[in-house]
Amino acid sequence: MSKKLLLAASAAVLLNTSPALAASDADLAAIKADIQAMRAAYESKIEQLEQKVETLSAQQDQTAAKIATVEPAAGEQVATQRPATMQRNIKDSSFNPAIGVILNGKYNSFSENEGDVAGFAIGEEGERGTEGLSIDETELNFSASVDDKFRGSATIALAEHGGETEVEIEEVFIATTALPAGIEVKAGRFFSELGYLNSHHTHTDDFADRPLTNRAFLDGNYGDDGIQVSAVLPTPIYTEIGGGIFRGDDNPAGGAEGSDIGAWTAYGRVGGDIGDKTSWRVGLSTLQADDVSRDANEDEVNFSGDSDLYIADARAVYAPTGNNAEQEIIFQGEYFYRDEDGTYEDTGAATGAVDYDDGQSGWYAQSVYKFAPQWRAGARFSQLYAGDVPTGLVGSALDDEGHDPWAATAMVDWTNSEFSRLRAQYSREEVADGQEDNQFTLQYIMSLGAHGAHNY
Repeated sequence: MSKKLLLAASAAVLLNTSPALAASDADLAAIKADIQAMRAAYESKIEQLEQKVETLSAQQDQTAAKIATVEPAAGEQVATQRPATMQRNIKDSSFNPAIGVILNGKYNSFSENEGDVAGFAIGEEGERGTEGLSIDETELNFSASVDDKFRGSATIALAEHGGETEVEIEEVFIATTALPAGIEVKAGRFFSELGYLNSHHTHTDDFADRPLTNRAFLDGNYGDDGIQVSAVLPTPIYTEIGGGIFRGDDNPAGGAEGSDIGAWTAYGRVGGDIGDKTSWRVGLSTLQADDVSRDANEDEVNFSGDSDLYIADARAVYAPTGNNAEQEIIFQGEYFYRDEDGTYEDTGAATGAVDYDDGQSGWYAQSVYKFAPQWRAGARFSQLYAGDVPTGLVGSALDDEGHDPWAATAMVDWTNSEFSRLRAQYSREEVADGQEDNQFTLQYIMSLGAHGAHNY
């Protein structure tokens, strides 16, 4: 269209030239030559511009394809697509995993010297913690996409027990990323999906310690070697089901040998939104452990037999202004029921193994209120109910002496950013008859390096 307009304009000029000013043959030839030169230059410029557009389009397509096939690791930022003249080089991060460190320090003060929970055999991780100053637990996190089908993650914990520093493998697993129908397969060592808190690392908790229920029934977290399969179903509301098989080495399982499957899990959960301000989730899960042989209370108590645990959990989040970053109220709770059939033995007594076939239960409920963008306050109550103690175990750690342990907790914390938090907490635990333990905790949680988003 532009070329036609140029030619038409030139012709109009020539046709409207006054006869008195008519050009000679030489002048006319010169004008024609100029027009031809202009046409050649114009067409050459168009060809150059069209070639440049094709080149830029090809570069953008290649960049978009590369971004789509590489899943960013936790904490890694994806470059936004920009004109090629401003495009940065995008390098493969397959050999550059996201690395993060969680620093978790505490100061604890207890009014009671002993912290055993009457009627329950408590594992090492379920104990109340170290009094005084401590670095508590430091986590080293590594995560990355393996390729377009798999991702991998590893969490190594450094912790002190009995005055010695121990290196613990909390989680080391691979997981699929591209299976159809919302299916994911996870294999390795990991915190299984049991209730709400179990699959979370403790530094993401709303309180400085786990409630009595998780300490008594799951030794803080149940993490074992195994395979877990889950699927998000195509339903109008969020629906997820899953389950796994495990070696059976971790409390409340234990004593795994050979190639046997020592424990298995199953769970289901649903959730959704109510308007623009409220979200919710409820779930049911179970952990079945067979042929258990586990020690507790610093190896003073041993259980052998079968242990079946059932958990119901619920969580709701309400944002008064519709923006969780400004204000939010979280309600959360879990109910536990465990049925055990086998024998308990108090290794410090002469009674030997005593038959045990009974159930234990417990629950907790908590609420946390973010009243300002950086400030939160929370309260929690947890309660345990021990089973009937056999005659041969009277006076042992499994003797609740007619008392149902409970704990009431209050906390306030200040979050400067998603990478730093300071917390003060007070708890009153009545874990044995006549034993009232007043606990005061100061805590800091700092995240260095890559920091993945927390689960709902």
